[in-house]
Amino acid sequence: MASVAVIDIGSNSIKVLVATRDASGTVRCLKSRTIDARISAGISKAEPQLSEEGMTRGLAAIQELLADTAPFSPSRTTLVATSAVRDAANGGDFRARVKTATGHDIRVLTGDEEANLIGRGLTLDPALVALRDFYVFDLGGGSLECLRFRDRLITQSASLQLGCVRLTERFIKDPAAPLQAGECNALARHVRDELKRSSFRFPVVAPAAVFAGGSMSTVRAIKGARHGLSLEDTPAIIGTDTLGGLLDEMAQMTLEQRKAVPGLPAARADVFPAALVTIITVADYAHIERFHHSLHNLRWGLAAETLESL
Repeated sequence: MASVAVIDIGSNSIKVLVATRDASGTVRCLKSRTIDARISAGISKAEPQLSEEGMTRGLAAIQELLADTAPFSPSRTTLVATSAVRDAANGGDFRARVKTATGHDIRVLTGDEEANLIGRGLTLDPALVALRDFYVFDLGGGSLECLRFRDRLITQSASLQLGCVRLTERFIKDPAAPLQAGECNALARHVRDELKRSSFRFPVVAPAAVFAGGSMSTVRAIKGARHGLSLEDTPAIIGTDTLGGLLDEMAQMTLEQRKAVPGLPAARADVFPAALVTIITVADYAHIERFHHSLHNLRWGLAAETLESL
């Protein structure tokens, strides 16, 4: 069967998915990998710029992931970028650098395209087939994508500048120190204000809620590590009580202590407290008590779209 490769150049991490469609029409993963490259340092500035170091890390990660796809000889390879490259004044320079080094163009997704492709990817998750009406949230380094499904069709979508790298830079004075109560409160207040100002509307009675993205994957990985389980074997339902307890722990730790937490990637340890505050604030604002975690997100939606076009 023909395969396709998708490389998702996110603000905090760069990911690859090589996928095919089997005889039953189901999209199957052949290869998946994530590299934490953090190309988005400085994203919170009035005029964001990708740093030289960030672009160098990003290009190296892209080249490494392209090498991972080679044994599969994909029929098509698609590179996409989201908030960091979309918002950076020198995003075009980075795209040109990648084109020169690899021969591949980068498609920069709009916020709406990103949200809708995430939604499409979630509908491919076999663990979610029973859900008809639900929210989808995906927290990245630069933005928070919000969707609402009714009868498995998207009825609302919004892309908000509430990514964990962006909010850490803006609200956390010293990410190496324990989280201060004032910083936590200011960050949560900002998230609530942005949700209120957005076009996204939340009903009084919340439907089921799905959360994707690296931050919730990290929550699940930490939870699994504490029970000797892999990420995939760890239950995918995560309650707000679990999130709140984890935030209480992380808030008291220094960066070096967070880096030593099993399941927490060292490259995410500085932005993880801000991510937890954001997720918990979304849950509180939308009256959500638990989330279904899913690994089927943007890359899966793009893979399905690309496979259909072959």
